Amino acid sequence: MRGLFFCENTSIGYPHKKGIASATRRVDASKTWIWNKMGAWYSFRSGSDQLTDIHRLRKGVDSMEQTGTTQTAKQHRTDMRLPTDRKKLHKNRFGWKEWQRNKTLYLLLLPVIVYFAVFKYGPLYGVIIAFKNYRLSEGIMGSSWVGLAQFDKLFHSPDFLHILMNTLTLNVLSLLFAFPVPIFLAILLNDVRVEWYKRLVQNLLYLPHFISWVVLGTIVIGALSPSTGVVNAVLKTFGLEPIYFMVSKIWWPIVFILSSIWREAGFATILYLAAMAAVDPLLYEAAKIDGANKLRQMWHVTLPGIRGTIAILLVLQMGKMMDVGFEQVFVLQNSAVTGVAEVISTYVYKRGIVGMQYSYTTALGLFQAVIALVLVVSVNKLIRRMGEKGLW
Repeated sequence: MRGLFFCENTSIGYPHKKGIASATRRVDASKTWIWNKMGAWYSFRSGSDQLTDIHRLRKGVDSMEQTGTTQTAKQHRTDMRLPTDRKKLHKNRFGWKEWQRNKTLYLLLLPVIVYFAVFKYGPLYGVIIAFKNYRLSEGIMGSSWVGLAQFDKLFHSPDFLHILMNTLTLNVLSLLFAFPVPIFLAILLNDVRVEWYKRLVQNLLYLPHFISWVVLGTIVIGALSPSTGVVNAVLKTFGLEPIYFMVSKIWWPIVFILSSIWREAGFATILYLAAMAAVDPLLYEAAKIDGANKLRQMWHVTLPGIRGTIAILLVLQMGKMMDVGFEQVFVLQNSAVTGVAEVISTYVYKRGIVGMQYSYTTALGLFQAVIALVLVVSVNKLIRRMGEKGLW
């Protein structure tokens, strides 16, 4: 059996066929593979990947013509109907016929396009106040231009480096400790065979995601109260002193990360479970025949099968590296932990909305967006170099 299956690298070997050397395909749930008449694997993919495959198939036919099997090569070329022009392929794919065939899907996409155009791209017009001394009475166009003065004020502010480090620290901690938790939960749930128990656990894990941070924050603060909290009551039963979690600069970031995991980890498992459902069950059977235990199956079959999903979510997570979020931090923070809890989002609220320094905080928001864009593009490029598709 080891001549056919190689579970260690999650690939499957296929025997010799029609004079073509044995082919090996790497399993990828996002591709659909067929065995064509040339005896080679061909995938229906989009864009440059499909063009590359077509180019390889055409080269195979050309090599058959050079070796003297001209009639067979002509038959293969006719059967495969290989496009002879790249422009023709793109025209057929994205032209009027494509619209006619999938116009219902494009119409369903229309409300999403309108939403992003109105609420995401439309407000970008207001970014110009970052280069102005904006006043409500004068309006956006009537306010005077100040160039980069707001950015100079921002970068020389004693608060800038402080809130930037707090934001990055909380995001790095979330990336290290919160990001892997949904993957671990999805792997555990994927191996549960009792359906009613699996659904019960999933519902309990998903539930916190639909509760607002105002409610969840109140529960967290109440549970960690030094006088009436459940956690400190348990500590007292063991003879330990109560801990002031919410006013400690050491414990507050820990509470922040744990509360984030409690609310979001369960819901994030949906994407990973969907990716695991697309992994070929034959790979697990082959791994069992080779003597792989559950841990080896997870490492050599499950994780490689969902690494594309992990890569995409990692890129999206990097886009949030400059944005911790507002609600959670605002609900949990207090004056005693401002040194570790004051982040960009809460600083923008206090200085921009409460303090009415609109141009100054817009400059901060623009800086935040540019850094996030650089991180997304860089990580996406790195992911593509590692062999995954990335976001684009």
